[in-house]
Amino acid sequence: MSYAIVFPGQGSQEAGMGRDLYDNCAAARSVFDEADDALGFALSDIIFNGPDEELTKTVNAQPALLVTSIAALAAARDAGIAITPAFYAGHSLGEYTALAASSVLPLTDAVKLVRERGRLMQNAVPLGLGAMSAVIGLDADALLKICDEARGEEVCAPANVNAPGQVVISGDAGAVARAGKLASERGAKKVIPLKVSAPFHCTLMRPVADALAEEFGKLSWSDPNIPIVANADAKPKKSADDIKSALFAQTFSPVLWEDCVNVMVGAGVAGFAEFGPGSVLSGLIKRIAKGVKTVSAGKMADMSKLAEAMEGFVPGGLAQ
Repeated sequence: MSYAIVFPGQGSQEAGMGRDLYDNCAAARSVFDEADDALGFALSDIIFNGPDEELTKTVNAQPALLVTSIAALAAARDAGIAITPAFYAGHSLGEYTALAASSVLPLTDAVKLVRERGRLMQNAVPLGLGAMSAVIGLDADALLKICDEARGEEVCAPANVNAPGQVVISGDAGAVARAGKLASERGAKKVIPLKVSAPFHCTLMRPVADALAEEFGKLSWSDPNIPIVANADAKPKKSADDIKSALFAQTFSPVLWEDCVNVMVGAGVAGFAEFGPGSVLSGLIKRIAKGVKTVSAGKMADMSKLAEAMEGFVPGGLAQ
């Protein structure tokens, strides 16, 4: 049996996340301190104290989530847990967290890159002109047809295929509203407009991808020490060049999270450990792959409990 480690995306942030790790583990504390030094300001203060409106800004939320997730991973290693997954994977922003986890980029470069990613995404489309909505109760194929019908001369497309019957659509605000109305008329249980600063993972983000490609070229990349399953095509990536190509495409392509999980399960993964605040991905994974085990590590200040939980789905394979 094998397991995977996964990292959450934007939306999982909450003020105070990671504070127990900072207070109780020197290895985790050093992650927060290193990120503060790299950015030139106290991101950790925003993470621990908010206010929420500051933390939820894309430019802050993205590096905050990356740092908190990597701090939890550092705490697990410090507690003697052998971190040897078959794969790393992350949801949207979480895929960048996997870069730091698998030594593709050092933490300092990764945190600066995602802050720039957040800035670019936040400023890509004037506020109010783009939108995203979560649609519950219709599959991705049905929503693709609805988006095609609703878009007209605008942009509207599936952006996150999260789990069976849970898809997020993204694009111009008018087109997303029309698609949401059609979805409701055709059997969707719920259509929930999301509070986001931009329409992520659609072609309106193509200029962001081009700008990110320039940022990629300024950094020194290494091949991952653990394969990373990419959002854009749900395939494991084993080279830095393939990872950069996948991240470029991810910016304006749908996050194929359901496919990512199925690919890992098909490769023998029997359990998933979610490193980051909350348990959003664990919930999605349970809906995608019945019978696999999950553990949410982000809020476990006592890493001995994490070791016990992880031993539960890979007996003898995790704790040293």
